[in-house]
Amino acid sequence: MGADLLENPISAVYTPFSFILIYEVYLLIYYLPKSITTYITKQYEIITLIIIRKLFKDLSSLELSSDWFEIKGDLQFTYDLIGSLLLFYLIFQFQKQGKKKFVPVDLIKPRIDKFVYKKKMIAVVLVPLFFGMALYTLVVWSLGFSLIPNELAPFESVNNLFFDEFFAVLILVDVVLLLISLFYTDQFNKIIRNSGFIISTILIRMSFGVSGAISTILIVAAVLFGLAMITVHNNYEKDMLLEGVKKK
Repeated sequence: MGADLLENPISAVYTPFSFILIYEVYLLIYYLPKSITTYITKQYEIITLIIIRKLFKDLSSLELSSDWFEIKGDLQFTYDLIGSLLLFYLIFQFQKQGKKKFVPVDLIKPRIDKFVYKKKMIAVVLVPLFFGMALYTLVVWSLGFSLIPNELAPFESVNNLFFDEFFAVLILVDVVLLLISLFYTDQFNKIIRNSGFIISTILIRMSFGVSGAISTILIVAAVLFGLAMITVHNNYEKDMLLEGVKKK
């Protein structure tokens, strides 16, 4: 596998992207107490960067021929290329929806402060947890690479190192956030939105268990579902606000 990592200069871009992903994990934890939608956005950005990182590996092994759609590697590159473009646009739309606020902050600030405190506690727990997971993954992979290289997983699985377990933890975090939010709001639209975010994260996690077009489709479907959820949530909240103004 070492030869696969070093045989082409384009593959060298794989390592800098790994550091960018680590920084994105830090930002995800940083924004968790501040905003649920920003926290979810960071999840989407991380999975998109994973696909972009994989594109550089795919570029190094492209077989430029007239049989493009019959070569598995070239097809995977096509799936990831289209998928990354779609994800970039969907994340852009998700961020726009996440910035829309229809309820004055002053009316909900006391409840927000309590909820933010709980989220800070979760973030504090996640820092050593993710650091430990990353260190454990690095040590296990390094030992396997140096001691039993013939028994290592294929290069494709390197792209899933750490992040497979990372998104599994995020599913649990999303569930905990949903349960905590029930103590501070009984609004149906917010409960459904947060539940939808959990489903979105589960779809992303499932994408690590498959390959090819199915993996890319699952990721795009996850972000599209999250965008649909927040869009409906915003329209629901907007209509509720308008009804309240009319009653006054």
